[in-house]
Parts: sequence; C-alpha cells; structure tokens
Amino acid sequence: MKILQVTSPEEFQILDVPIPEPENGQVLVKVEAVTTCPQWDLHLKHNDPMFVGHQFHYPYTPGQPGHEATGYIAAIGGDVTTVKEGDRVSIWRDPGHQIDGCYAQYVVASTENVIRVPDSLPFHATAPVELAMCVGASFLLMKQMDVIQNRVFAVVGLGPAGLIAIQMAKAEGAKSVIGFDLEPSRRELAQTIGADETYDSREAIAEKFPVRPQPTTIQTGIDCVGAKATVEFLMDRTQDVVALFGVQREPYTYHPRHYRGLRLCGYPGHSYDAAQYAVDLMEEGKLDLSPLVTHQMPLEKYAEGIQLLENRQAIKVCFKPWLD
Repeated sequence: MKILQVTSPEEFQILDVPIPEPENGQVLVKVEAVTTCPQWDLHLKHNDPMFVGHQFHYPYTPGQPGHEATGYIAAIGGDVTTVKEGDRVSIWRDPGHQIDGCYAQYVVASTENVIRVPDSLPFHATAPVELAMCVGASFLLMKQMDVIQNRVFAVVGLGPAGLIAIQMAKAEGAKSVIGFDLEPSRRELAQTIGADETYDSREAIAEKFPVRPQPTTIQTGIDCVGAKATVEFLMDRTQDVVALFGVQREPYTYHPRHYRGLRLCGYPGHSYDAAQYAVDLMEEGKLDLSPLVTHQMPLEKYAEGIQLLENRQAIKVCFKPWLD
C-alpha cells in the first residue's frame, strides 16, 4: 500500500509497504479521504514546534500528521464487536503521532477511536469529523453553561474550526452569529453557511462592538485562533463568556476592565460524546463539513496541497490515497 512520509522540512516520499493487520481491539480502515490539519502540516513543514516543549523529529512517522480520515472497515481484529467489515467510519480521535498515521491507503485504528458516519455524505464531508469533535467539545461545555441559545454569539477566526463553530452556534439557537476574520473570502464563506454578519477586526467597528468597560454587544464568543491579540480582542468586546479553543502559545492578560462579569472557558478535552454530537448534527443537516474542503488531490501532490494552505488559498485540502 501507499503511505506518505515527511522526511525533512519541505520534503516527503511515498513509500510502498505491506498492508498492516489489526490486532485485538483494532480495525483496519481503508482510507477513502484524509483532510489536512493546517496547524500540524504547516508547523511540520517549517520544523516549528506546535506548542511549548514540543519538538519535531525527522524523518517523521509514516502517515503522519494525517489524522482526519474516513473510509470503510476493511478488516477487524479479535474482540471487536462494535463495528463490522464494510461499515463507513471516520477516525474521531488522534491517537498520537508515535504510530503510523492516515496519509495512507490503509490505517490501523483502535475501535474506540472510530465512529460510524452517514453513508449518504461524500467522503470529503466526513473526513474532518475529528476537528468537528474538537470544536464540539467546547460547544457541549457551553451548552451545559446555557450560554448559547438566544444570545449574540461571536466567532473569531474563520478557518476550519471557526466555520464549524458558526454552524454549531446556529444549530444551538444563537440569536445571531457574528464572525471575525481578516480574509474577505473566509468572511464571505462564513455568511453562506450561517453567519449573520462578518467583519474584519481592523475595521472601524468600535461603535457596533464597544470595548469594555462600556456595555458590550457580544454576549458569548469562541476564539478559534489562539493568538494573544485575537483572544484579547474578544475578551474586550464580550459581556459574559469567552471560550478558548485555539492552541495557546503565549499568556493572555485579564485586565481590570474584564473583571466585571467576564468568564473564560478553558478547553474541556476530547470525548466520544463530542464526536457523536458532531455526527448527529451532520445527520440532522445542521453541520456541513464539505465547505471546509476547498481542494481535493492525490497523496503524491502533498507538497502542492500544503503550499495552498500556506498561501491561504485553501482552507482544508482533502487527499484521496486511491487517486493516481
């Protein structure tokens, strides 16, 4: 089978290796589609650590950093009762980059890391379930806090996670959903999938979105970037809750002006419940992951796909391991 390996920053090769066999509690997934995780792919390309204390080592683990995959169960190992051969599944949890990843024609996965997905959806629409699970974890927490329904809800960063957040906020009955991003094309896309309004944060928006300690317009928001500037932009303009989804790489400052009423909601962690929540929304037609995928191509064009991400010409690239 074919499997991709990043051999050094900006270099990769396609290996021909035997198809792996699932062991007890594992399944073999025939990968029909796998989508990029721009954070991992771009950081790996530039040997730029993902977070404090992290370091890349080359050649990288074969198949990695691919982890957003969908396909069919091709074989099952011993003691597997929850799925069967032929089931359509997505991998909902990244098991770590120490084992072979999903930039391959086949991948072995633990049964607890796969989830059934609708057969009616195209493969590129079910590949990013893992990311939808990640965003869904934040939304399940906000649902428990009762801070979405009938509220003015803001999403900062309209990349893949932000576009999912727009749809989840609408699905949960937000009064209005407002998106912020610097890229006009992403703001336009957000409006086609549910955002009521979108803005460039560099625009003159102070009158519409007053800054604390003035009364604020936004009641709840989620930051999908992780940068100090974007988080504090949202904190300054939010009345009640700011959910922190983007990967934090530097400290955020909680100023005295934030003291009256602003709550920060940390990331709760991955869970099967969050994956099922996302899949249920997909089945109900309330969450469509296909707009996230702007390009589809074979594994052999990996470098081209990652360059599209770097040039911000793509939101997500879907690789089809069985395409020539």
